[in-house]
Amino acid sequence: MPHGRVPWRRMREFLGLSPSMIGLLGMVVLVGMGEKMAERFLPVYLMALGGGAISVGLLNGLDNLLSAIYALPGGVLADRIGIKRALLVFNGMAMAGFALVVLVPRWEAVILGATLFLSWSAVSLPATMSLITKVLPSGKRTMGVTMHSLVRRIPMALGPIAGGGFIAVWGEVKGVRMAFMVALLLSAAAAGLQQRMIHDDDSSVEAVTRFAPGRRVGISVGSWPPELRRLLVADILIRFCEQIPYAFVVLWCMKVIPEPVTPVEFGVLTAVEMVTAMIIYIPVAYMADRWGKRPFVLITFGFFTLFPLVLIFARSFGSLAAAFVIRGLKEFGEPARKALIVELAPEGRKASAFGLYYLIRDAVVSLAAFGGAFLWKAAPEVNLMTAFSFGLAGTIWFALHWRRLWGASPGCDLDPAR
Repeated sequence: MPHGRVPWRRMREFLGLSPSMIGLLGMVVLVGMGEKMAERFLPVYLMALGGGAISVGLLNGLDNLLSAIYALPGGVLADRIGIKRALLVFNGMAMAGFALVVLVPRWEAVILGATLFLSWSAVSLPATMSLITKVLPSGKRTMGVTMHSLVRRIPMALGPIAGGGFIAVWGEVKGVRMAFMVALLLSAAAAGLQQRMIHDDDSSVEAVTRFAPGRRVGISVGSWPPELRRLLVADILIRFCEQIPYAFVVLWCMKVIPEPVTPVEFGVLTAVEMVTAMIIYIPVAYMADRWGKRPFVLITFGFFTLFPLVLIFARSFGSLAAAFVIRGLKEFGEPARKALIVELAPEGRKASAFGLYYLIRDAVVSLAAFGGAFLWKAAPEVNLMTAFSFGLAGTIWFALHWRRLWGASPGCDLDPAR
């Protein structure tokens, strides 16, 4: 038996699967599964409730704006009360949002509920990244971020298929409400799992010291190294490319093209995207650890840019499947980008810097999400071409400013202790 456990133990060590990490990943699957069963079909649900295209743009804009607003306080709360308690609070917020959508079938209630459940990923992300840095050694943190990103894609792949099935059986209104009921139950199960599996941490003790009277709270962009500020500019342009068409992709696939897909087929397309991302995660993480993160971030930006351009010419299920493979490949260097943010952030203030980075990025990008509705009303193709233009600008910016770093040694952009 001891010999039989060796391969599993080695695999756990290679993947950074400590007990707290297992609890975290289980929580991500449960909450994410519930969220993605319904969230990807919210534009269709809003239209069915009479909200119109403006309500879809409002939903997408709020998603980005609230992600920005919640990121920094989410990190601060995790520091003040501890990661475990903070995650419980965040789960409670999501459950309240799910319950509101179930109980009140009006598009205004959906928007209000969305301010709670759409914020879950953003508000919990700083706490999640902080937990990874606490429970894993420095040499395993990139793998920890990768495992988090990989496992997140499981509900992203399976959730829309289940949600599409609900719509196929019960229709666009009742089907989405049923999906939210299941989401509520799964979130409750996640809350129990995280409280059982995730170990208590010393965040609150650290917070007392960090936030003691007379000490500075937070961090200014001026204290960031130039490399982090350049990454932020590129990231904002790339997220414009992603978010301008994001909420309207489902409408393009199910309403606009000559051969529209069914809800179940759209779920399959989403699964294609997520499976593509999951296949590449661990190999890319291994290569990024060996060769440096920056080239992989550049490749990621290239795939972000290509997706809206390819989508314009995708007019059937087969061509859409190819477009969604490209959409999955945009995750090529996403774990590397997140790890790079933490590593470039000033020592001793990494959690605050991570939260502020997302606050600035998503606050600016929310404008793109709102504007996407007006571009869509002009013409769906205008929406997609504008997104492509922003992606091209962000990719070129990153390439120009980071080109000189590619010849550096593989470990130069990793852990400073190397």
